[in-house]
Amino acid sequence: MFDRDLPPESLVPFARELDGTAVSDLWVVEDLGWTGAISSAATALAVTSRLRVGIGITPAPLRNPMLLAMELANLERLHPGRLAAGIGHGVQSWMRQVGAAVPSPLALLEETITAVRALLRGETVTLHGKAVRLDGVSLVHPPAEPPPVLAGVVSPRSLALSGRVAQGTIVPEGLAPDRIPPIVEQIAAGGEHELVAFTFLCVGDDAREVMRPAATGQAEFLGVTPDEVDMAAGTPEQAAARVRALWEAGVSTVVARPMGPDPLAHVHKLLSAL
Repeated sequence: MFDRDLPPESLVPFARELDGTAVSDLWVVEDLGWTGAISSAATALAVTSRLRVGIGITPAPLRNPMLLAMELANLERLHPGRLAAGIGHGVQSWMRQVGAAVPSPLALLEETITAVRALLRGETVTLHGKAVRLDGVSLVHPPAEPPPVLAGVVSPRSLALSGRVAQGTIVPEGLAPDRIPPIVEQIAAGGEHELVAFTFLCVGDDAREVMRPAATGQAEFLGVTPDEVDMAAGTPEQAAARVRALWEAGVSTVVARPMGPDPLAHVHKLLSAL
């Protein structure tokens, strides 16, 4: 993952260097006040030749489904088979700050994902839902193969929603491997469903201390103590063990979020250990 605190202009060398490694994905973020995920994804795709670029995640309240489908279709046509699109509820306090809060975030997310997926399939969509209204709209240039649309969620009802309407689920940093099997059960998806887990990455003797501020902030979000925030931290072997534990617990794709001013150093050490 390209961390939101890194200068946006450093995305280009970051992406190019990762493109020459064994890493399969590069994920970009969209958090209020930091950077826009569509422009970041477009940049990363344009300067690489191999990586899948994931959007993790765009908030449904900030994106009209038609506009979002137009953007995703454009990226997919320009870079076939290299896009994964994450959509989420958005942090509700942030949505209120910009006047985008909705009465039912759950309904908005379900209707947005349903509409976006149909539009990407080339369908003409009419939807008069609780939160989304579309009247006979379609894409002029739908992609030959729609990119996967994933839901970035964490609560039980939202996980069940993801299993119903999305092609994958993205869960946030800090979830320990033993939290994964219950999540898989809550998703209860029929057929193929990708589970993406973000995890903090910091390699070094003082990694846990360096990561304490991040752990404290994430603990508040998850409703746990900072010591319960799981991360790939410590020696390269310890970091690799946490990644393997997530895979073994049922995660399809582990997205490491390297922290600090030299994030790629952590990535290379992790890859060596793996």
